[in-house]
Amino acid sequence: MKPSVFYGKRVNAQPRVRVPPEESEDSCLSDSAGSDEEYVPKTGDEESCSESDRGSSDEENVVKPGDGESSSESDMSSSEEEVQDQDAGDAGSDGKYVPEPGDEESNRSSSNEEVDSTSAQAARKTQKRQNKDKVAWKTVKQTQSSAKKVPEWQGALPDSDTIKQPVDYFRQFFDTELLALIVNQSNLYSTQENSNHALKLDQKELEQFIGTVLYMSVIRLPRSRSYWSKACRVEQVADVMPRDRWEEIKHFIHLNDNTAPNNSDRLFKIRPLIDSLLPKFQALPQDQMLSIDEQMVPFKGRSVLKQYIPKKPYKWGYKIFVLCDTKGLVHSFDVYAGKSDPPPGSQDIGASGNALSTTCCTNRGIPALATVRQNRLRGCSFSEDKKLKKKGRGTFEEQQAVVDRVEVRAVKWFDNRGVIVASTFASAQPVSFIERWDRKQRRKVSVQCPSIITLYNKFMGGVDALDALIAYYRIRIRSKKYYHRFFFHFVDMVVVNSWLLYRRDCGNMNVPRKKQKDLLAFKLSIAQALCMQGKDLSAKKRGRPLSDVEREFKKKQRRGPTKAIPTQDVRADAVGHWPQIDSVRQRCKFPKCTGHTSFKCTKCDVHLCLNKKKNCFRAFHV
Repeated sequence: MKPSVFYGKRVNAQPRVRVPPEESEDSCLSDSAGSDEEYVPKTGDEESCSESDRGSSDEENVVKPGDGESSSESDMSSSEEEVQDQDAGDAGSDGKYVPEPGDEESNRSSSNEEVDSTSAQAARKTQKRQNKDKVAWKTVKQTQSSAKKVPEWQGALPDSDTIKQPVDYFRQFFDTELLALIVNQSNLYSTQENSNHALKLDQKELEQFIGTVLYMSVIRLPRSRSYWSKACRVEQVADVMPRDRWEEIKHFIHLNDNTAPNNSDRLFKIRPLIDSLLPKFQALPQDQMLSIDEQMVPFKGRSVLKQYIPKKPYKWGYKIFVLCDTKGLVHSFDVYAGKSDPPPGSQDIGASGNALSTTCCTNRGIPALATVRQNRLRGCSFSEDKKLKKKGRGTFEEQQAVVDRVEVRAVKWFDNRGVIVASTFASAQPVSFIERWDRKQRRKVSVQCPSIITLYNKFMGGVDALDALIAYYRIRIRSKKYYHRFFFHFVDMVVVNSWLLYRRDCGNMNVPRKKQKDLLAFKLSIAQALCMQGKDLSAKKRGRPLSDVEREFKKKQRRGPTKAIPTQDVRADAVGHWPQIDSVRQRCKFPKCTGHTSFKCTKCDVHLCLNKKKNCFRAFHV
């Protein structure tokens, strides 16, 4: 084996440097100005070429026709340019080129050179693109003239003429169409699971289910079955529907058809719910200042969508990007389901950035203000925290740049630590003073604060306010199905949104704060209306059904003379049936009742029990 093949390079090989040829009139690479004819090499042109044209080698490495077998070892390391010259020189002869042993190594080296040249070109293009995208930042001198004028809001919130009932605000989001969709999909899902047993769910029963869930969020018990137990029975829940029926509805509640094509959509199970609620949130009148932040739906089970954010109160769960005002009113949201594509016409700025662009798709032309990390500001450099700490608390630096024809101001302010804030409308001036607690001096000291920091602290807590309102009375029903967790979370979000709209209408109508319902009273009012408004609760009670009054009365007539009673149509017309106290106590005329009472119906003229233990009066007139 040759040493040049084993070690990958030749012994005593000189480094080959490829010098680009200079284009001149005398150069053989330049075309003549007045001629379009192609150059045809002639036999013997190789010998006429000078040594400078052949490279830096002292020996000639030209392979002539018939000389392939007698070539020396130096021919193995000939460069790609020399091989091309040899091919050009042999164009006019009839001989054929016979490769020698070792030509494979030379071809491999030439291919490596081509790859290196291609990678170098790609690196140069990347460098040019980075230089083109590089932003030039300039330090802003702190003067009064450097302050930017905050734009004034030209719009206004619409005035309301009336204050609706709490359940009407709720049904503004959970309307008839959405309830019908949930009912149809739940019945379909129960049929797919068990074709012999139908769920037979209707909209009124679904409203009762949601109402009981709202009651459970206020009256918390460790288990859902405890609401029907003898030890801690809750009438607001147990009297609405039986326990087994409630668990059956919870098991089969569904939002989308499993057999429909999902196109690998991770949110396929809740997509109809999102498509129904999102336009309703976006149609709400918006205030001047809006905030975007991440919201966590608490969940610790196994799920591909589960995220971890260490600085959130609930660190594990599903992540939702929410757009809301400073009070927590939701205007838009986007459930995070992994890396997403940017909106049409926008740049790819990462998974979170693309989600934010989707959440506020109308953000073009809207002034923005946000905190930012140092590595996100390309070309912008601030002093380190150590240097700013030596200068004292309240020290700040400001820089400006033009990005996409928009002026951006970035300010780094040092309080307990450094924080960077960037904005398209705010600046550091005018500077105000705030009070901060000094541990060393053990007293409050005045610290200067830029205007951009003051604006950020004033309007940044919208999503945090929403999280706090939801956390007061959160629905905590456990389930292994992820879409159940999302469904109950959106119910909580709709209740909070409804309450904030109610508070806005009360403010427009100048209703005193003491007469306005708080969140607890508002939520209980919605729960009560969903459970009882337009519903018949008598058919939901468990136990043996009541006896037929007329059938039992006929049996009683066979045993002896009895007083006549009105027919079913008269007893159940619900007109003029009032209890009256009679001077004589008689036996109750309700079948299978052996009690004596002095109450009788003024219209039916029969005695019926009416006390704490028995209510035969009501049962007789149903």
